Amino acid sequence: MGYILLTGGAGYIGSHTALELLNAGFSVLSFDNFSNSSAEALNRVQQLTGKNLISIQGDIRDEAALRQLFSQYAISAVVHFAGLKAVGESTQLPLHYYDNNVAGTVTLCRVMRDFGVKKLVFSSSATVYGDAKQVPIPETAPRSATNPYGQSKLMIEHILEDLVKAEPDWGITLLRYFNPVGAHDSGRIGEDPSGIPNNLMPFISQVAVGKRASLSVFGNDYPTHDGTGVRDYIHVVDLARGHVKALQYLQHNTGIEAINLGTGTGYSVLDMVNAFSRVNAVSVPFTIAPRRPGDIATCYAQPGKAKALLGWQAEKTLDDMVRDSWRWQQANPNGYSR
Repeated sequence: MGYILLTGGAGYIGSHTALELLNAGFSVLSFDNFSNSSAEALNRVQQLTGKNLISIQGDIRDEAALRQLFSQYAISAVVHFAGLKAVGESTQLPLHYYDNNVAGTVTLCRVMRDFGVKKLVFSSSATVYGDAKQVPIPETAPRSATNPYGQSKLMIEHILEDLVKAEPDWGITLLRYFNPVGAHDSGRIGEDPSGIPNNLMPFISQVAVGKRASLSVFGNDYPTHDGTGVRDYIHVVDLARGHVKALQYLQHNTGIEAINLGTGTGYSVLDMVNAFSRVNAVSVPFTIAPRRPGDIATCYAQPGKAKALLGWQAEKTLDDMVRDSWRWQQANPNGYSR
């Protein structure tokens, strides 16, 4: 077994997956341009596991750099995390998102094919379901996108489906993430957003630690149990372990499978705030703000396929999620740049 190449391996999900892969006995090679990540994350992964990985700085749109990478290392499979991921930013910079996410993936797949590497785990997203008409959401639900970020993920799914139709010897899993939160229980690696966080949990953590005055809760008039939006929050360590299971599945299977990675349970924004306050004994001031355009009321996974196909299910609780987020935030008030 050669290296597992992680594009975007220094990012939030990439670094946690690198750790789980090393612990599972895989050799890891990270390729990351560090546009929204830190090399320090991978240093800490090596410290935590006592194992080495290779980290190369580069961009997936740089075909020459990818060819050099595949020439130099025996790569047996790719986990493709590299991508821009801020919904709001994608509406302002659509060409940047399509170039990086879609064109970058096409370049990556072309190089993979030329080097005979046809095992790919792709970081997709529950955003490909758009405003789903049924919850819990099965993998067979109709797909649509409400913003350029989601559209880029959906386009990549279509491209990969077409690739497998044309070349059936590929093995690809489309992992549709719901809402990753939490951090490794060591408090050494976690989510380190640059600037103002786009996601709920790091924002709650930054308010709790005093970096921000209060949390804005966007909308309290949704048709949910407390009026705030409901999402399927999944612990990042559970999510990372799902990638290990997907790689193990691909060792024996070809074709393409879309698989939800979620818990199957929806929690509202206020559920998350209240759990964070309760478990960590810290106050999280918040104000109610108007709904954001494009936000939907309720979104959570039907996770049964992951269990049936991969033997994977989420194991960590809501209390684990908020406890681990707070441990990381307290130990690293300025993320990796302290």
